[in-house]
Amino acid sequence: MNKKETLNLWISLGAGIFAVFLIFSYTQEKAQEISEAFGKKTTVVIAKEFINEMATLQENMVELTEVPDKFVQPGQAKQIQDVVGLVALAPINKGEHILNNKIILPGPETGLSLQVSPGKRAFSIPINKTRAVSLLLKPGDRVDLLANVSLNQGTSQKKYIKTILQDVVILATGSNVVRELPRIHEEVGNTLYVKNLRIESDFDTITIEAFPNEAQKIIYILSSNPNNLFFTLRHPSDNQLINLKQTELADVLGGVARKPAKANPRF
Repeated sequence: MNKKETLNLWISLGAGIFAVFLIFSYTQEKAQEISEAFGKKTTVVIAKEFINEMATLQENMVELTEVPDKFVQPGQAKQIQDVVGLVALAPINKGEHILNNKIILPGPETGLSLQVSPGKRAFSIPINKTRAVSLLLKPGDRVDLLANVSLNQGTSQKKYIKTILQDVVILATGSNVVRELPRIHEEVGNTLYVKNLRIESDFDTITIEAFPNEAQKIIYILSSNPNNLFFTLRHPSDNQLINLKQTELADVLGGVARKPAKANPRF
């Protein structure tokens, strides 16, 4: 390569580098103009994939992105934890912004089934004040279930109190469903009444969830005598499972239950 060709090569390289510098300067200038025009950016939640209607939002279905403040829509979700576990009221396309008016807490509108833990089953139990903590139970409370069990009949009959299930979540008390606005509307004649379910305590059933084998045990007791089932209320932070033996008459008396003494014969 002669000197002229080498000179031309360096000139070309220099022109190319200068052109790249001009393009970089231009893009930086335009970026600055756009930033000044639209303001700062805000992190928002968008759909990472297509989300179907009535689908429960999971963490892998959404992601965060940044948009200029002027493009942030009213009701825009800004944190992933704010949308996970909620239900889509309408289909949400990939890349679409997640808005609060398109998602809802699971409740009567979305169906109770969405609140049942995977692998468990929901069923209702008839209750009264004596057996269900004076009807002071609320959706979301956790309870233990105890049963009055009888073995044999007649003089050989034995009664036991047995804790059947522990740390069971209450999904609903009557029509009051967990995580749902606690009120319903009732129409009487031409008048519409709003019923506050947190104040009303006239429900006569509670709905719980349990594994299928556990549900069988409870339903067996219910089919025999619903009045043999009792509830005890737990503190919200108490999830401890205790190994309890069944209680019988001897445990209540503090020792072995004594048989009635025979009457002395009279001569």
